[in-house]
Amino acid sequence: MADHPVDEKLPALKMATTGLQHVAAMYAGVVAPPLIVGAAIGLSATDLTFLTGACLFTAGLATVLQTLGIWKIGARLPFVNGVTFAGVAPMTAIVASTEDKSDALPVIFGAVIVAGLLGFLAAPVFCKAIRFFPPVVTGSVITLIGISLLPVAFGWAQGPDPAAHDYGSATNLGLAAGTLVLVLLLRRFTRGFVKQIAVLLGLVAGTLIAIPFGATDFGPVADAAVVGFPTPFHFGAPQFQLTAILSLCVVMVVSMTESTADMLALGEIVDRPADEKTIAAGLRADTLGSAISPLFNGFMCSAFAQNIGLVAMTRIRSRYVVAAGGGFLVLMGLCPMAASLIAVVPRPVLGGAGVVLFGSVAASGIQTLVRAGLEKDNNVLVVAVSLAVGIIPITAPGFYHAFPETARIVLDSGISTGCVAAVLLNLVFNHLGRSGRDAHDVTHPMEAGEEIKAAPTAPAAP
Repeated sequence: MADHPVDEKLPALKMATTGLQHVAAMYAGVVAPPLIVGAAIGLSATDLTFLTGACLFTAGLATVLQTLGIWKIGARLPFVNGVTFAGVAPMTAIVASTEDKSDALPVIFGAVIVAGLLGFLAAPVFCKAIRFFPPVVTGSVITLIGISLLPVAFGWAQGPDPAAHDYGSATNLGLAAGTLVLVLLLRRFTRGFVKQIAVLLGLVAGTLIAIPFGATDFGPVADAAVVGFPTPFHFGAPQFQLTAILSLCVVMVVSMTESTADMLALGEIVDRPADEKTIAAGLRADTLGSAISPLFNGFMCSAFAQNIGLVAMTRIRSRYVVAAGGGFLVLMGLCPMAASLIAVVPRPVLGGAGVVLFGSVAASGIQTLVRAGLEKDNNVLVVAVSLAVGIIPITAPGFYHAFPETARIVLDSGISTGCVAAVLLNLVFNHLGRSGRDAHDVTHPMEAGEEIKAAPTAPAAP
């Protein structure tokens, strides 16, 4: 019996190139949090480079753990792990509240360790939530994941620095559009292996095209060291402060919610639906990876939804490909010069490729919704309201500005709020107190009482 595509081992060259595609797709997301937090602390350029390399190294370890797995740890799906952006706001708040900035990272690391260990213990209970994720919920959440990521691509397309004079310039947008067109042309007019690495080829070509426009900076390569190791506790032994721990425990709950949704989405895409056992194993890998990460000066790890789009587009479902990508991340953490090669890719070029990747996630969600029974009015309402709630942080970023900072960690995540809304609405409309009108037909959203009659069915054959 042939192996499932998820367990397929590809030839070495194909494994390496497709693994690099995953690294290119998630690199910016991994390095952004340490750059932001490090800048808030006021780290030197050397320490900032060290912190970034450490986050790459720990992201690689977490990815390998997630894809290959040991014992009951690891979803064993093509699932990429990296530094979660949900922790940036509370970590910068911890930095601001720490009088001696040299203590800020040890306090953050201590809080991440505790949150990771508590999350690991809670994984077997948290995974029970799968029963609340029928297709109408998973389809809504997958669609939201794609929609939530698209603004990231649009931001990349404008440039790396919103304060720069060329942010959103015709040159930057042209590079993004050119990369997008290149990826589309490669997907349309090539086949086989070349078609599968269209994103990687588009990034390389876009980077070369950007050179005459001065958008490609090779400085990081020249300045980077060849060898470097994230020495354990480089910034000091972890410190344990209650307020910091509580803050990052909230982030861990948000992270576990998003990871659950991402595993369900990825299971649909690779035709291996994620059950309770898979989700529990995946959450254990997430949380254990987070708990171990601070030992090597890294932050909390979580699923990277942008890589789900890459799996959806290329249809390369092998977990070993993503494990290879994790191996590259580990090497980048050990070789700063190698890491700097990915950093050479201009942000607008990444933005152009991101439109395809993140749009593919949203398209996968729509495919799931097609199978979700949208002929039922109740399901239409579940999808309509959960999508509306989920896009609030995107379309109105300051909507929850009056809420406490701790609450905003959850509320400012459209994926989390949309997911909770979809689960609750599905329970209310499809499970609790089902009596009377069962709403089998789609009605006009403004005239809920007027049903559109279904076409008469042909009489049964005698």
